[in-house]
Amino acid sequence: MAPTTRHPAEHPDPPADAPAVAPAGGAPAGDAPPARSKGRPRSAAADQAILDATREALAELGWGGLTMGDVAQRAGVAKTTLYRRWPSKSELVVDAIASLFDQLECADRGSLQADIEAVVARFAELLSLPETQAALLALFAEGSRDPQLRRRIRERIVQPQKVLVQLGRANAQARGEMDPDRDPAAADEEIDIIFDTIAGTVEHRLLVSGEPVTADWVRRFTTLLLNPFPGLLR
Repeated sequence: MAPTTRHPAEHPDPPADAPAVAPAGGAPAGDAPPARSKGRPRSAAADQAILDATREALAELGWGGLTMGDVAQRAGVAKTTLYRRWPSKSELVVDAIASLFDQLECADRGSLQADIEAVVARFAELLSLPETQAALLALFAEGSRDPQLRRRIRERIVQPQKVLVQLGRANAQARGEMDPDRDPAAADEEIDIIFDTIAGTVEHRLLVSGEPVTADWVRRFTTLLLNPFPGLLR
């Protein structure tokens, strides 16, 4: 499918050595207001258009086919605008996926079971999008060869989502469903394990096994997460 070109959200900045042109009938150049030192302010609309275009291009072309020029054309911005915001393709792709997962939230739904089910269902919904799958698989592959990219994935995608586990844990403790944390280091390790279990299970089911995540599956998974091996003889 041919790239979709939108109307430019911004115009490229003029060359730094371009002569200043005074408006007709305006004040002399010496009386002109001082130029802004930090350049043109960022546009939220342009940022969103770029991130959307990045995910769209990834779904169509994959990591190898995605270029910064193509993303700029799809988003309707100048390449200088794109590079000013994201100096590299890897940084752009990480932020494009992080912006999707930023939609996840852990609202207090009255019980830990309900809280987890809601987050898992929404996570699976986002992970089912073709652009999300293409981007994550590409990031996993590239990150295995690039330590800096791996670190950026942790900072922009993994760590913000671990906050959801912390919040769910705090809500459960406030409701009396869980004991308060007595050892901060042990609590951090448990949060890491819980996050890895949830994210790893859902990603494996959708990206590796290719199986659907249904409401019944979410309920069964959450029940096992909270009460593993209920038939185990003690």
